[in-house]
Amino acid sequence: MALFVDKAPFIAKAGNGGNGCVSFHREKFVLNGGPDGGDGGNGGSVILIADGNMHTLLDFRFRSKYYADNGEDGSGGRCTGKRGEDLIVKVPVGTVVRGEDGRVVADMFEDGQKRILLHGGRGGWGNQHFATPTRQAPNFAKPGVKTQSFKFTLELKTIADVGLVGFPNVGKSTILSVVTRAQPKIANYHFTTLTPNLGIVRRHGMDFVLADIPGLVEGAADGAGLGHDFLRHVERTRLLIHVLDMAGSEGRDPIEDFEAINQELANYGDLKDRPQIVAANKMDLPDGEEYLEMFKEKYPDVPVFAVSAATRKGFDELLNAVADKLSELPPVTPFEQEEFLDDLPDLSGYEVRRQGNVFIVEGNAMKRLIDSVNFEDTDSMKWFHLTLRRTGVIDALRAKGAGEGDTVQIEDMQFDFVD
Repeated sequence: MALFVDKAPFIAKAGNGGNGCVSFHREKFVLNGGPDGGDGGNGGSVILIADGNMHTLLDFRFRSKYYADNGEDGSGGRCTGKRGEDLIVKVPVGTVVRGEDGRVVADMFEDGQKRILLHGGRGGWGNQHFATPTRQAPNFAKPGVKTQSFKFTLELKTIADVGLVGFPNVGKSTILSVVTRAQPKIANYHFTTLTPNLGIVRRHGMDFVLADIPGLVEGAADGAGLGHDFLRHVERTRLLIHVLDMAGSEGRDPIEDFEAINQELANYGDLKDRPQIVAANKMDLPDGEEYLEMFKEKYPDVPVFAVSAATRKGFDELLNAVADKLSELPPVTPFEQEEFLDDLPDLSGYEVRRQGNVFIVEGNAMKRLIDSVNFEDTDSMKWFHLTLRRTGVIDALRAKGAGEGDTVQIEDMQFDFVD
């Protein structure tokens, strides 16, 4: 049995763009052939694909760094460098990718889903692009955009319609084996279930996925026991079946168990608002009926169904109620994703100062920024202005008193300030 891993670090880097070439056409009997330096190839992108045949993040424990190929440099004869190969990374369905700041940048929710996580660096222009009537022999080209590596966290969140929750050894795995064809490991000791197990339930022409979530303990939301690692698998579910040992065969009070587990769900997030149906298990044992009456008296509004996994009784009514409730609930939806701006260079450490009527922006990252821009290209200029705005340079210039039309200098380039 493979080790189940549902959280792993992930370091990725898109390929660098190839450099543009400085070259001039040389051919016998052709005078002043002109610049013919080719463009650099674009770097490869890092692309995620959700694979329904994967069920764990174990592969990422053994390999955490994933780098796409760089684009090749351009060459003479207007030859563009070869594009870097994209890096395809397969992840299990249900994998959520978070940036270092905790934001969700990808939710691989469906089998076959594809998402570009990091875009390859743009190839630099060759000197063929910089020839003008007054500059017929440009002796320069643009370097390709150099990318940087980023750290992410992969979290696997089980995608199921219904989750079985409860203390260890209350019979969740046995119930799963009774109502589905799943064959989880079952034994009479705590934490038999170490990984979420899934099964398909068919009821009145309707199919839904049922997940057996490993047993929770008090303090699970704070990391106690195994619960902290697996509470994330409850987040996807639309409905919870709260399994109670209604006979108190473990020496615990089922009402106290119910309240303790609900407290852990509340502590973890918004799980306290998830609809619940109670499965009062082990009703074939003594004291089951007495505890069941006490539970109904204290929680008259909670739907509760008496079942016995050992004797396979009571499950028709339970599953009918589950199917009816699911028909009223909205479908499972993916987490809201934010676009990961991997092409914004790190401009930290710059300084803005005023010299006469000119506002000067300087710092180690400024040369790299200028080198990445093709000032003859409209799209490249849009990216340049967007970068200045999103990285705070525009705000810093405004704070220094720059206004519309004032001159701004970065390295050897001057341009008008546009607010």
